[in-house]
Amino acid sequence: MAHRSRLAGFIIDCETGDIDAAAQFWGAALGLPPGEKEDDEGALYVGLEKHPSQLYVAVQKVDHPSRVHLDIETDDLDAEAARLEALGATKLKFVKRWWVMQAPTGHRFCVVQMHHPELGPPPNVWE
Repeated sequence: MAHRSRLAGFIIDCETGDIDAAAQFWGAALGLPPGEKEDDEGALYVGLEKHPSQLYVAVQKVDHPSRVHLDIETDDLDAEAARLEALGATKLKFVKRWWVMQAPTGHRFCVVQMHHPELGPPPNVWE
């Protein structure tokens, strides 16, 4: 059965005690105004708004070393994770509603649920 996926956006993981200051810095650096703080079951995010490509760009408060990771959105989490495993990625853990994975290059990324397939570029269709 076919499923769809595409790049959803970039998350700027910040090991910080002040997520608002981090969002202010990254918003100013990227020319994207910070939005409202979001608390997703204890995970704190501040979305950076008005990205021209409609990518989701956010600052996230984390307790691991700061880094940037990307999100791949899909309409079938398990099918997309399996496709990426076949390419050499590794599932690290399932967190709340998404897979944290690692590429063969060592980069971490997340596979998340697609929310607005009608917005942005059309998703890839995988058989």
